Amino acid sequence: MKRRTTALATLLLTGAGLGMLTTPATAAPVAAARAATVCPTGWGSVQKTATAAATASLTDIRTGRHDCFDRMVFHVPGVGTGKVGYDVRYVERLFQDGSGRHIPVAGGAVLEVRLSAPSYDPETGAATYRGKVAQPLPGVDLTGYRTFRDTRFAGSFEGDTQVGLGVRARLPFRVLHLSDRLVVDVAHTWGAIR
Repeated sequence: MKRRTTALATLLLTGAGLGMLTTPATAAPVAAARAATVCPTGWGSVQKTATAAATASLTDIRTGRHDCFDRMVFHVPGVGTGKVGYDVRYVERLFQDGSGRHIPVAGGAVLEVRLSAPSYDPETGAATYRGKVAQPLPGVDLTGYRTFRDTRFAGSFEGDTQVGLGVRARLPFRVLHLSDRLVVDVAHTWGAIR
């Protein structure tokens, strides 16, 4: 009987030890590192603008998720390292340029992006971006995004393209120029820690 009790105790202790070994030793430090990610601050939520006339047309709009922000990228091939003019600001409601038509955008706040690049070829009038007015951006799926809630294409008018971006709340954002692209990042929070 004593041998059975000792064997059972050994088995239980070994099993408990194996159970503890199945939990990766690095799980706690990795989780702590993710929780302590320092996010950039100081972007603010006021209007951001730049004047420059693009000599190329918008061809695509994509989005991406990052640890500290959600990103929208406007592709304007042919601009290269040159600047694309823009006007990005929070608005109460999105109204289409030219017609004044109200385009509903879901979310706690609406960020209006005006890009100084048409979504058509200025010489032929042929569409270079396949967005439909008042519809979500084609190919953009916001499932799982922390900040982005909705997108709406508002069209092009007099060489500018207009997009509505619905976000969770009025959060800080920044605008960056990259080669052939204009980038709009909207932070997940106002704080410095993710």
